[in-house]
Amino acid sequence: MNVLPVCVILGSGGHARVLIDCLQLSGAAQIYGVLDPDRSRWGQNKLDVPIVGGDELLAEIKLRGVDCFAIGLGGTGDNRPRQKLFELAVSHGLQPLTIKHPTATASRWATIGEGSQLLPGSIVNAGATLGVNVIINSGAIVEHDCVIGSHVHIATGAQLASTVCVGDGAHIGAGATIRQGITIGEGAIVGAGAVVVKDVSPNTIVVGVPAHPLREVAR
Repeated sequence: MNVLPVCVILGSGGHARVLIDCLQLSGAAQIYGVLDPDRSRWGQNKLDVPIVGGDELLAEIKLRGVDCFAIGLGGTGDNRPRQKLFELAVSHGLQPLTIKHPTATASRWATIGEGSQLLPGSIVNAGATLGVNVIINSGAIVEHDCVIGSHVHIATGAQLASTVCVGDGAHIGAGATIRQGITIGEGAIVGAGAVVVKDVSPNTIVVGVPAHPLREVAR
C-alpha cells in the first residue's frame, strides 16, 4: 500500500490557497498544515487547512510526521524570499514536494526540478528543463527545449517559445511573450505583457512591445 507523504505549506497568502487546491484535487500528499510568521493568522484556516504556527516549527516538524514542504509564498518580481524559505526548509531536513494540478500538462520527456509547481492549465513541453522551486503559473506555456533556472516564476499566461533560457531567480510577468532562442539573464524581470525579441541582461527590468530595458533591478 502506498503511503502518501505529509506536507507542510510555507506561507498563507493567495498562492498557498492555489497549492492547497492542487493537492486536494490531485491527492498527491496529505497536508499537515500551513506555517506563517504572522501570529495574527495562527489558528485560522486556509481552505480547511489550519495555520498551525510560524517558521520556528520547522525545527521540530519532522517529529510530527511531516516529510516534505511546498512554498506557499508567491513572487511578484523578487523571488529571493521564496528561495530563502526553500533553503530554510531543506536545511531542516524536509524534502521539496513537486506539485502538478490535474489540468496541467508536463511531457514525459520534460525534466521537472524538485519543489516546482505546475498550476492549472500550464504546459511544459518535451525537452524542457525546470530547475528547483520553479512556478509555472496558471495557463503559462513553456515550449520544447526551454531551460528554466531555479527559483524562477513564469507568471500567469506567459508564453515561452522554444529554446528559451531563463536564469536563476528571474521573473517572467503575466501575459509576457518570449521569442524562441532568447536568453533571460539571472535575476531579470520581464514586465507583464512584454514581448521579448532580444536577450535580457541579468538583473535588468524590461517592459513594453517590443521589450526594452527600464532599469536595473534594485537589490
